[in-house]
Amino acid sequence: MAIGLALLVSADPVTIQQFSHALQELSISLEVCEEVPAAIGVLNRRKFEAVIVDLQLGEECGRILDEVRVSLSNRTAVTFAIGGDSVESTASFRRRTSFVFERPVSAQSIHSTLKPAYGMILRERRRYFRHPASIPVTILIKNMPEVRCHCVNISEGGMALSTFVLLRLGEEVQIQFTLPGHEIPFSVKSTVCWLKSGHLGVRFVSLSSEHKSELQGWLSRKLEEGLPDFVAQQFQKEKFLS
Repeated sequence: MAIGLALLVSADPVTIQQFSHALQELSISLEVCEEVPAAIGVLNRRKFEAVIVDLQLGEECGRILDEVRVSLSNRTAVTFAIGGDSVESTASFRRRTSFVFERPVSAQSIHSTLKPAYGMILRERRRYFRHPASIPVTILIKNMPEVRCHCVNISEGGMALSTFVLLRLGEEVQIQFTLPGHEIPFSVKSTVCWLKSGHLGVRFVSLSSEHKSELQGWLSRKLEEGLPDFVAQQFQKEKFLS
């Protein structure tokens, strides 16, 4: 399992090949867009842990960084710039990104720049990690009988549920469940945030500090189980330092 997904916006075949190999070695999946409009469209549809912009695309790179900054799902992504031909241009974009890959780019320089960023990418992945799990759930709704259903997946911020009970978008509910292998039940005030036939999503509104810590720890262990050994070791180190 990859530790995260990176978006590379570049039209240079050599750069694309270099980053594809380097990121693959670090268990980071890569999606490539060669044109700015296509990149902006992808940013609106998918969640990325990292966004890498090749400054050789010119001033249009600013549009991508602006889109990342206002994106609901990608505004906390780790951002990188690949140095352009102009020193002035690279300097101006350096202030708008977290890291800069200097040209000429090599496998060694890519790894050197990614090394200090790796922990940030891991933490970003952990924040949005959704674990598929079938957990019995009870939904308590004001003035209605309780609803028994099952969780489809769960993250730090909410869960997807399998149920044909009709609820309203934005409706406030109380979600009760117990994590597998745990004894303490959760009872969380939540809001219905999306609806599909046979499924709905809820966003946790009030999660106690104790429950938040318990859920984060459980999700971290589930994430680790699917990571390559060298990535899991780094992941453990980041948890210790965070």
